[in-house]
Amino acid sequence: MFYTYALSSLQRGYIYVGITSGLERRLKEHNSGKNKTTKPYRPFVLSFKKEFKTRLEARAYEKKLKSGFGKEFLKTLIQDRDIENTED
Repeated sequence: MFYTYALSSLQRGYIYVGITSGLERRLKEHNSGKNKTTKPYRPFVLSFKKEFKTRLEARAYEKKLKSGFGKEFLKTLIQDRDIENTED
């Protein structure tokens, strides 16, 4: 199985989108600074994930999330989740 995922920086308004076959391992790598692109934006939380049978399907969905529409979708998803968490 492959995952398309989005991480949200807890320090800044940064969203990272990627694909992996090892989601937990990949999140640990991002948070430990092993990824050059995300290192300055640590720490991260997993904001979105979707499972696919093939890498090709996951990559196609990753491209959609990296588009303007996809980024807006993720921002709305994260904002809605933040609002729900503050209402408790």
